[in-house]
Amino acid sequence: MAKVLVHANEPVKDALRRFKKLCDREGIINRSKRLRRFEKPSARRRRQRSERLKNIRKAQRASR
Repeated sequence: MAKVLVHANEPVKDALRRFKKLCDREGIINRSKRLRRFEKPSARRRRQRSERLKNIRKAQRASR
């Protein structure tokens, strides 16, 4: 559950922006979109495999 505390004298726009960024980092939006409809097990494995490969490639680029 994502929570954002609004600081004193902070505009609501800024707090909303921080909340959206937090939800994006935690993957809440993507997960809810994915769970909106049924995903075949083969499609889920294919998606998970491509996500793993993406993370591996990203880590290799960062280590250079």
